[in-house]
Amino acid sequence: MTTNCKKVFITGTDTDVGKTVVSCAVLDYANKLGLKTVGLKPISAGCEITPEGLRNEDAVLLQQHASQLLDYQVVNPIAYQAAIAPHIAAHNQGESIDLALVDESLAKLPDDIDFAVIEGAGGWHLPISMNKNNSDNSNLFSSWVAENNLDVILVVGVKLGCLNHAILSAQAITHSGANLIGWVANRPTTDIANYDDMIATLRGALAVPLMGEMPYFSSIEDKNNNSANYLDLTSYLSL
Repeated sequence: MTTNCKKVFITGTDTDVGKTVVSCAVLDYANKLGLKTVGLKPISAGCEITPEGLRNEDAVLLQQHASQLLDYQVVNPIAYQAAIAPHIAAHNQGESIDLALVDESLAKLPDDIDFAVIEGAGGWHLPISMNKNNSDNSNLFSSWVAENNLDVILVVGVKLGCLNHAILSAQAITHSGANLIGWVANRPTTDIANYDDMIATLRGALAVPLMGEMPYFSSIEDKNNNSANYLDLTSYLSL
């Protein structure tokens, strides 16, 4: 893989806060700039059994929104059927998550790729093992992100409790040594009390810029066609 490929890791304040919506929108945004893009979901759980093997809905969406087609195994090298924490799913199958598979996936990216979006699973500190005695955070996927010098965008699901979750997540990302470049607000429902006040609070509390506000999309078609319009990544993606 060429070192000229810019890579961004999309994490969230929790699970189900809109990481995939934002990841696909980031890909669409980059595609409109004429960049050659790929989307990866290295670790997934909650997969369906298909004739081709396990398939994760989020990973398939990333595959569809990228401008360059990759084999599914490159997009999602670690997949589990059970819709539970991946390290628990692995443990229940007598396995362990091997991040060397993720390294191999990145190494297989074509040399001419300009931009790669890598979507995390759950929140920032995703455990990758059941190790109870590990005190150096090496059993967390976040350590891999930091070690690989990936830029990070934090997705905040704007709802009650998100202020604490967003501030703690931003602090954890910075403490991990990763490069937090911005955050995106995602509106999971139409009925959110004090939305503007929460956005204003986070603008003041987070040291990185707000890179977009995703509205509530009433249809999949609207989300697929218009989500990129709510981002501002031009300066970041100027290669």
